[in-house]
Amino acid sequence: MGDKVRMHVLLAGRVQGVAFRYYAEKWALELGLTGWVKNLRDGRVEVLAEGDRENVGQFLERIKTGPRMAQVDSAEVRWEGYTGEFPGFEITGGW
Repeated sequence: MGDKVRMHVLLAGRVQGVAFRYYAEKWALELGLTGWVKNLRDGRVEVLAEGDRENVGQFLERIKTGPRMAQVDSAEVRWEGYTGEFPGFEITGGW
């Protein structure tokens, strides 16, 4: 296993109403990541993911593209200290 990292991302564009959260959850689980994804009131999607550096990097590339109907215009990425606080990855909160 590689180094553990935590990534916090705000995605803007056509990212709501296009199954973005469903695919983000699916991809995160495939890569063995933990955390969450949610819609924000301003139309963005927020993602927090933890796991092996390589897998989190692969996940970032996938969510920067999004599912077929999405159009990601920007991704604000912030790297934070790994906490290991999440038991899994889920769609949560939001408005």
